[in-house]
Amino acid sequence: MLFRPQLPTAPAPSAPVAGSSLATHTQTPVCSCDHAAGPAMAPRRSLPSVGTGAVAVVLVGGVILTALLTAVAVSAVSVAVAAVVLRSLLTSQRHH
Repeated sequence: MLFRPQLPTAPAPSAPVAGSSLATHTQTPVCSCDHAAGPAMAPRRSLPSVGTGAVAVVLVGGVILTALLTAVAVSAVSVAVAAVVLRSLLTSQRHH
């Protein structure tokens, strides 16, 4: 149960009675003692915001890495084509 906290159960909403108005509904106190209201609900935290500069750096870095990867791929293809051409030239010279 350490990693599964139990949430308190919420009271079931009461069904509206015919002829009554929500504006005239008053809540009766459960006890007659004088005490402070329960703890206020903590505001929800938003996710940490990322600056536009960080987003720009990530985008530029991605573009640069993509360009480098493309350059390596094009170089590898050109080396492979050159190897095939040289191989065919050398094999054709051996037969003559």
